[in-house]
Amino acid sequence: MFLSVFKVLAPTALAFFIGMTLTPFLTHYLYTYKLWKKKSGKVDLEGRDTPIFNELHKNKEVGTPRMGGVIIWVSTLITVILFWLFDILWPSNLSTKLNFLSREQTWLPIFTLLVGSVVGLIDDLYQVLGRDLGNRGLAFRKRLLVVVLLGLVGGWWFYVKLGVTSIFVPGVGAIFIGWWLVPLFIMVMIALFSSGVIDGLDGLAGGIMTIIFVAYAGISFFNNQIDLAALCGVVAGGTLAFLWFNIPPARFYMSETGILGLTTTLTVVAFLTDSVIFLPIIALPLVATSLSVIIQLASKKLRGGKKVFLVAPLHHHFEAIGWPATKVVMRYWIIGVIAAILGMILVLLRV
Repeated sequence: MFLSVFKVLAPTALAFFIGMTLTPFLTHYLYTYKLWKKKSGKVDLEGRDTPIFNELHKNKEVGTPRMGGVIIWVSTLITVILFWLFDILWPSNLSTKLNFLSREQTWLPIFTLLVGSVVGLIDDLYQVLGRDLGNRGLAFRKRLLVVVLLGLVGGWWFYVKLGVTSIFVPGVGAIFIGWWLVPLFIMVMIALFSSGVIDGLDGLAGGIMTIIFVAYAGISFFNNQIDLAALCGVVAGGTLAFLWFNIPPARFYMSETGILGLTTTLTVVAFLTDSVIFLPIIALPLVATSLSVIIQLASKKLRGGKKVFLVAPLHHHFEAIGWPATKVVMRYWIIGVIAAILGMILVLLRV
């Protein structure tokens, strides 16, 4: 038991310190080359201006670099590689036990994190490199295509390589779904991708994602998926290192290279722990954020342009009614902790 706990906590702490060490170098690079948006504000999915958001954030984004999410996935990958090399170069029972790179538990989430993060990095570079690239990033359809392909690969891996053909449903137990696991996997990944809009206030996405991955580290540990628990802990540790510098005033923003990798990886983790049915509870702030956008768009389409919220996503609505951004963020953190605890209880009880 002690060694299993150490296997989870030691890499988590190491990832945090690696992230803290990397940050000065990343900061120097980002500020030296002025890797921030050249124009503040944004447009909606239909290409129209968002005046309320643009007014709230008219003095933000410009002057603060994007791509801070690099800290998260790079510190994660370095930690994974260090423990793997330790086992390769100095093989022993201890080094083998501490190595959490495994086919059954961590290959797919690591692959997903890397691909999602690199695609997000490309999107960020398009946004910050100036007018020639449109200052808009990769087209939404292109990013969505990557998410669908990742979901297809992930669903195939579960169905063919891991032999997963059922999901747990409370009160019923395991329900056989066969190859329908693949489209379900894709749909969940798309849903989490849509929740990436939570990355909109200093400290918001970093805090929420840390809470969620800590919860899944606990779930994995009690499921005896120790390798996966260690990986979730490492992702949380790297995210905490990012969050240290993202708390207001942010030194940099997580942006797509962080949030795309994290949301796609979260899908894999939820399926690996057979807890996807509880994901809406554990990741309640993500769900609420995504739903607020869907509700707003549906209302405008069906009710002749009338809106439910002053501005969507939901956290910007709270800004618009006068809440300071720090109040919004900290209350999201509180709700996130309570939701994660409740979700963990339900998963572990398997009610």
